[in-house]
Amino acid sequence: MTNATNLKAVQFVEIEQLFHVRNGYTPPKSNPELWEGGTIPWFRMDDIRANGRVLEYATQLIPPEAAKGRLFPANSLLVATSATIGEHALVTVPHLSNQRFTSLAIRQEFRDQVEPRFLHYYAFVLDEWCVKNTTVSSFASVDMAGFRRFRFPIPPIEVQREIVRVLDQFTQLEAELEAELEAELEARIAQYSYLRTAAFSAVCTPDVNWSTLGDISSRVSTGATPKARDSRYYSNGTIPWLRTGEVAFNEIWKTELFINETALRETPVTWARENCVVVAISGATAARCAIAKIPLTTNQHCCNLEIDPAIADYRFVFHWVSANYESLRALGRGARGDLNMQLIKSFPIPLPPLALQTKLVQRLSSFESLTKDLSIGLPAEIAARRRQYEYYRDKLLTFEEAPA
Repeated sequence: MTNATNLKAVQFVEIEQLFHVRNGYTPPKSNPELWEGGTIPWFRMDDIRANGRVLEYATQLIPPEAAKGRLFPANSLLVATSATIGEHALVTVPHLSNQRFTSLAIRQEFRDQVEPRFLHYYAFVLDEWCVKNTTVSSFASVDMAGFRRFRFPIPPIEVQREIVRVLDQFTQLEAELEAELEAELEARIAQYSYLRTAAFSAVCTPDVNWSTLGDISSRVSTGATPKARDSRYYSNGTIPWLRTGEVAFNEIWKTELFINETALRETPVTWARENCVVVAISGATAARCAIAKIPLTTNQHCCNLEIDPAIADYRFVFHWVSANYESLRALGRGARGDLNMQLIKSFPIPLPPLALQTKLVQRLSSFESLTKDLSIGLPAEIAARRRQYEYYRDKLLTFEEAPA
């Protein structure tokens, strides 16, 4: 293959010379006529997240009267230059975008000299530059003066096409491998879920005793949020303080935030014991649970169940609440589907003998360990493959600059 390693030096061209540079914009939301009967693709970051980096259709269309001037031409690059920086896409149809993107449309005099997909691949180098060259006010934005001076290499067109062919193959292979690994992980998780459901079905015999989460707990508590901007409550904090975003069917060994003794004295925050089962009360996290493996405090959106060891194994309770997440979540009220302490306390739970609870926990923990190993190993393997792909991509896209 002909590539950068056996090429003589090539010309580099600044963005402002190579492209027409234009900003995206958002039509006024106050005018519904600018959002109805759309025919023009109008791209947002959501499109990249949902459909990848080579785009031919948008999830949002706007009508011609919403367009300001000419559309961005087909085979233009959209580069994120504010807010979510470090992303780009090649758009293969005429389009517009919101103001978070800067459009790079190839100038007429370069159209016979560049392959759009080569520019798309080199834009990954531009993404890295953007991340390193940002200013922050109300939100992050790229140094646009420097952006316009960023330079793209222009090797011979046949070399560009060969590089695109190789990188397209690499991209396809990497995507296929990721899909296989992710499918394996999903299959293992589904298998674990099936075995857990089957295990609980086996203990829910007609003669099993039933109770509630509240009745099997020696103490049920919640927490509080010390005033967020009052440093008196957080300065030099050493007391773990848990928020519901950290409650994700997991064991909690460390919290993201800490409070201090002043917060304990002056706010309703209280300690929850080690091995309590924490159930999230509010919003998107409602009904998720975790085991606190350390004594900790929580915010007011956590329900902390300190399980009476004479009645139930806390791990059995955790697995039961996890397995019945959907049922507990369905009890939520209001627009956000919030739970409350009483709903959680009154949620039913079977109570087979403690020895049987422990046996079930051991079975589930054994298979859960295998699933966790896979959950850790497969993302690590995917990340390693991505690094390998990025290494070879960067090698192919490294050029010596010709003298001016």
